[in-house]
Amino acid sequence: MKIQKRWLLLGLLLVVALMLAACGGQATTAPATEEATQPPQEEVGGFQIPAIEEGKFNVAMVLIGPHDDGGWSQAHYEGLLYVERNVPNVHVAYVENVPEGADAEQIFRSLSRKGFNLIFGTSFGYMDPMETVANEFPDVTYIHLTGFKSNETNFGNLMGAMEDMKYLAGMLAGARAKMDGNPKLGYMATFPIPEEIRLGNAIALGMKKTCPECTMDVRWINTWHDPVVEKEAAASLFDAGAQVVFTGADTPAVADVAQEKGKWGVTYDWSGSCKVERCLTAPYWNWGPVYADITKGVIDGTYKPGWHYFDADTGGLGLYGFMEGQEMTSGVKELPPEVIQMVQDTLDKMLKGEFTRFDVFSGPIHDNQGNQIVEAGKHLEQVDLDQFPEYGLGCTYCMKWWADGITAELPETGN
Repeated sequence: MKIQKRWLLLGLLLVVALMLAACGGQATTAPATEEATQPPQEEVGGFQIPAIEEGKFNVAMVLIGPHDDGGWSQAHYEGLLYVERNVPNVHVAYVENVPEGADAEQIFRSLSRKGFNLIFGTSFGYMDPMETVANEFPDVTYIHLTGFKSNETNFGNLMGAMEDMKYLAGMLAGARAKMDGNPKLGYMATFPIPEEIRLGNAIALGMKKTCPECTMDVRWINTWHDPVVEKEAAASLFDAGAQVVFTGADTPAVADVAQEKGKWGVTYDWSGSCKVERCLTAPYWNWGPVYADITKGVIDGTYKPGWHYFDADTGGLGLYGFMEGQEMTSGVKELPPEVIQMVQDTLDKMLKGEFTRFDVFSGPIHDNQGNQIVEAGKHLEQVDLDQFPEYGLGCTYCMKWWADGITAELPETGN
């Protein structure tokens, strides 16, 4: 009996140990379709580094948040799954919840040593760490999301014209606020980088198309993913008078708060984020086709890393409620038919390549201080969309201004 009890106790301890190991660290896994057959993983700095599969082209992705965050990271994760399903002989894996900075550099280096052939880094603050590691591993291809650097050999930049969809969502939000008799919008921005200012300006330009009297307030939250902070910032904007609030962050928190307040939220990033009744729409990413094309190009040697910036005609962008097979939200259905038609017509032109990000930012454009930023007949160039003057890349209309209608000052910006 004593021997049996000892074996029983040892068995229980083993089960507990396995359960604790499964819960530890910031889990690194392959997509769900491959988890059951994944080889043992190596732990580095508290992160699980996935193994490659011999004989396959190995693709890794590093995510700033959890892969099921309902926003930015989930959209990328689903794009990775698309690659797995649509590119032959490819193995994919990911590491999630990786902070920007030193941790990211360690992860990129570990994945490179493991033997991954193509690595995607999906946050602005991964730019410098990825550049450093790319110089150490010339045979690995690195693609960085949302930044502005490239060595034009094995380290490239990738971004899409989300300003297209934010512009259209601004039209809808302006019309909704005007219909509700409260011409005030809010924008919950993350970090003071060109991307967030560019998208805020696109919202404001769209807003003015349907509601010339509308204004937009801004709250900076200095995080990409924090559901609590996102809810607090959204509530602050609603309580300050906003009728419709946009988010630049990862989770659908803004729509949840709108539901509580009886107002409207515009979610972001992921097509499944616009779920509650008080979600007006969601500009979102469809990364799968873009990632698949890049992966195929790296495999066959036709893809050259550089500055890759795509528009809506690639199929990589969407506006919830207006894409094929989707139904408009109740908040949009109530808008004047001419507004809905204007948004649909502009979207159709975007999808055909007849209306691009440069049309969104065509003059005349004035800032919120009354200065003319872009004169009639001119438009921003790509370098203007991506740059602050201190980056030193020669922008003319550098994205360091708020458009007319935005009732906020710019915070300190820079590298």
